[in-house]
Amino acid sequence: MPFELSLEEGEFLVTLARKAVEEYLKSRRQISPPKNIDEKLMQPCGVFVTINSIENGEKELRGCIGYPYPTTPLAQAVIESAISSATQDPRFYPLSLNELDKVVFEISVLTPPQIIEVKKPDEYPNKIKVGEDGLIVERGMFKGLLLPQVPVEWEWDAEEFLCQCCIKAGLSPDYWLLDGTKIYKFQAIIFEEEKPRGKVKRKVLGGK
Repeated sequence: MPFELSLEEGEFLVTLARKAVEEYLKSRRQISPPKNIDEKLMQPCGVFVTINSIENGEKELRGCIGYPYPTTPLAQAVIESAISSATQDPRFYPLSLNELDKVVFEISVLTPPQIIEVKKPDEYPNKIKVGEDGLIVERGMFKGLLLPQVPVEWEWDAEEFLCQCCIKAGLSPDYWLLDGTKIYKFQAIIFEEEKPRGKVKRKVLGGK
């Protein structure tokens, strides 16, 4: 049976992420998962926490860090990823306490990445569903990951998605066409706040 999360469980995880960041920014202390937590939420899962700032109704990325693979219990991974997303993303300066009322939290719980098998690299775009799949590009020590919501937000097709994932890995955009480059795909269950400290909803991606 595939891993699934209810809206209530999603609300719990998003609230936990916000609480972890708020406590860390106030006291530099990392909270622990609640004692009476459901066993399901302590299963190892890949997860990313995305923080978006809201300016005049427009969302802008403010931090995104997580665990691509199921190596850590989910609730613990959410706490650690949320704090890292707020304070360690090298693309942004650390989040401040007074910004917490101007950002929304988004949790993406990942299925384990599966390698995409192809006879020839030019078959990759046909094996990727934009709006459903996230990608990992791996070549030697280079590795890049993009969540399933990214190509939808940027209106990329599958080929552009592959190119952008190569760029994320620090490679030239056409490296997905070279032998020896490994491409993995995964899916995500996504929950996000509708507004800062607002109601949590399940995010359904459009796509091609």
